Amino acid sequence: MVGLGPKRQPSRKGSMADVPKNLLEQIRYLEELFIVEAPKLKEVTDHFVKELIKGLSKEGCNIPMNPTWVMGYPTGQETGTYLALDMGGTNLRVCEIYLPEEKGEFDITQSKYRMPEELKTGKSEDMWEYIADCLQQFVEYHHEGEKLDTIMPLGFTFSYPCTQDYIDHGVLQRWTKGFDVDGVEGKDVVPMLEAALEKRGLPIKVVALVNDTTGTLIASHYTDDQMMIGCIFGTGCNAAYMEHCGEIPKIAHMNLPSDMPVAINCEYGAFDNEHLVLPRTPYDVIIDRDSPRPGQQAFEKMIAGLYLGEIFRLVLVDLHDNKNCGFLENQDIAALRKPYTLDASFLASIEEDPFENLSETADLFDRTLKVRPSKPELELCRRLAELIGTRAARLSACGPAAICKKKGIKACHVGADGSVFNKYPHFKARGAQALREILDWPKGMKDQVDIRAAEDGSGVGAALIAALTNRRVKDGNLAGIKNKDALLSMMK
Repeated sequence: MVGLGPKRQPSRKGSMADVPKNLLEQIRYLEELFIVEAPKLKEVTDHFVKELIKGLSKEGCNIPMNPTWVMGYPTGQETGTYLALDMGGTNLRVCEIYLPEEKGEFDITQSKYRMPEELKTGKSEDMWEYIADCLQQFVEYHHEGEKLDTIMPLGFTFSYPCTQDYIDHGVLQRWTKGFDVDGVEGKDVVPMLEAALEKRGLPIKVVALVNDTTGTLIASHYTDDQMMIGCIFGTGCNAAYMEHCGEIPKIAHMNLPSDMPVAINCEYGAFDNEHLVLPRTPYDVIIDRDSPRPGQQAFEKMIAGLYLGEIFRLVLVDLHDNKNCGFLENQDIAALRKPYTLDASFLASIEEDPFENLSETADLFDRTLKVRPSKPELELCRRLAELIGTRAARLSACGPAAICKKKGIKACHVGADGSVFNKYPHFKARGAQALREILDWPKGMKDQVDIRAAEDGSGVGAALIAALTNRRVKDGNLAGIKNKDALLSMMK
């Protein structure tokens, strides 16, 4: 058999030649709505910088700029064995991370445990007992026959909205991700977990409560010291970076050295809740109005994976009902009328369709929505998916760009994670182009701020933060630590 070499990827140029005038007019209208030009990106970024500074100055701002009490980056000299517990929406992940003497290296052993649905809406004690049971299973399996006579430090990734006045403490503000466990909101989650661990006699101490975005920053910097920002582009959006205490007026009362670093968890999904600069469309207004919390998370609702499919759906329903362009005429769009029936993966599949006739997109509509768009209607849907996906990527770049401008960072790497960054086609390239336009790099200059895939923030990052906390307790830096005596006794 003759070797033909690697199979060539099908390419699709796309053509509007056979799109009738009435649909072309709608496409042009959608382009006007969704395309975000460089001047608008710069305006958004400049306002973003002001909001970041405001959040560092006082409590109660749109962007809370939470100090995490992670005081500095790993040096690569961290050693030892640490546990990490990642409490996600579907699974629990338990990791044991060994940090050897080689800089930037680590070994990880991990197990996943399903979080039973009934526990998500059950009693507090039942949930913590189950989590402690998973930790016990993990330790007993991986340390069978060993006498565990030293306390194992644990980094607990708990990515739910928390008020965190100390690194080893966190009061749950509200449950998200489908959880509604009674008796946890408004309380510190660390003593609850530790009580369940103590009941089992497990030699484990929660050293750090970690947000996954902060973990992403720390884990990414550990393997690449050019990483200065950690970002999440997924169901939600967020970033973390290292700030100097002297730049944070709201913690001035603690009298910390002005050059002491502390990681800031921005929680900037609520940027521009006043709707001063974001280029909102009528569809964004509807999403906000009909959401569980109108007037909140304005930025997130325009760029996060949870909302991209819904924006797309709202446009299609509007085209069918109100635009007199014959879109999906005489077809039953009952399935399309159901809110949040489409997610970002639907748009990603459309953008990835390699065929000139958009046959895969046609099958997707048939399978998911029980409608059969014409070829011109498929072209419109393809263009709409591109517009929504591109707008999300371009606006997403304003967050890291604002941090760079605020900090005077001319060149760095950004560690990014999340389903949209990892799976949505062209997201990284579109974001990179927006950064180039916002930060005015000369033509031909390579990207100075380079967005790259992050390291494992909720596992390795949590373990590293536990290691960093241990190290600074040894060094006598006890700022932002609640249970000082217990951590000091671990060191003996």
